[in-house]
Amino acid sequence: MARRLRAPLVASTVTRLLVDLNRSVGHRSLFSEFSRVLDREARQRLLERHYLPHRERVTEIVRSSIARNGRVVHVAVHSFTPRLGSKRRCADFGLLYDPARPLERSLSARWKDLLQSVDSHPRVRRNYPYRGAADGLTTHLRMCFSGGAYLGLELEVNEELLRNAAVETADAVVASLTGLGVSGGGRSGATMRKR
Repeated sequence: MARRLRAPLVASTVTRLLVDLNRSVGHRSLFSEFSRVLDREARQRLLERHYLPHRERVTEIVRSSIARNGRVVHVAVHSFTPRLGSKRRCADFGLLYDPARPLERSLSARWKDLLQSVDSHPRVRRNYPYRGAADGLTTHLRMCFSGGAYLGLELEVNEELLRNAAVETADAVVASLTGLGVSGGGRSGATMRKR
């Protein structure tokens, strides 16, 4: 998807069973039940090896894109389990945003409409299965950059789609972002054409 959108990709292959890159330092879920029992030095090494480089790279791409283009749309992609405990989650896609940021709110509404217009008519919900203003990397970046310059959206994808229709899912996401006017800026980051 990043290649097709000509957008930089900052991906990590570290499991959140070691350290959750989408949690703030000090958050109770930063370390899992398995890594929480490690001594302080071992946890610090996890932060230095995995957590800090990831966050610093994303922050630098956002910063340079804003300096170059005036605005950046940061799309963080995550997956979610179709069932949590005994509860079945009723969405194919979740679009997380901060409702207090008007540009994020309107962009997510337009994105929802575009995603729902694809062939399979997926179930798309906003701020589901999590709240977009909850603790996370996009929330941290909102504290660093203004609402006019930084639009932080998180795309949550149901793991069933990834298992059963990964290519079609990627096609739908790329088409919807293209329809929004979100395009890559090469190394500088994804930007949004002003409409």
